[in-house]
Amino acid sequence: MDELAGLSSTQSVNNYHVTTSNKKVKNFHQLLNDKQTEQLKISKHAEQRLESRNLHLDSGDYRELSAAMDDLADKGSRESLLIYKDMGLIANIHNRTIITAMDMNDLTTVTNIDSTKFIK
Repeated sequence: MDELAGLSSTQSVNNYHVTTSNKKVKNFHQLLNDKQTEQLKISKHAEQRLESRNLHLDSGDYRELSAAMDDLADKGSRESLLIYKDMGLIANIHNRTIITAMDMNDLTTVTNIDSTKFIK
């Protein structure tokens, strides 16, 4: 994306013809970031757990979790425990779905995961 940021009018990039302005490229970059964040799903079960435990996620949290899932996917993880703020989240990395949530007091034994990520 950064290679495209300085382009204006019509230029060639990697054999593709690009006709755009810097403003449109920035809007596209923002749209891409938003779509990646939207790809993060929360299962019904996880929603219920978050609500019952009074745990909340905002858009910034979704970005952090999405970035962590990208990192885990790059390493080949499938089912992961994400330690984030005051909660533990079990995620299916391939489907980009949070499947359950628990607060740190409930986090004693976790099974059927292949990785853990501490998100700071």
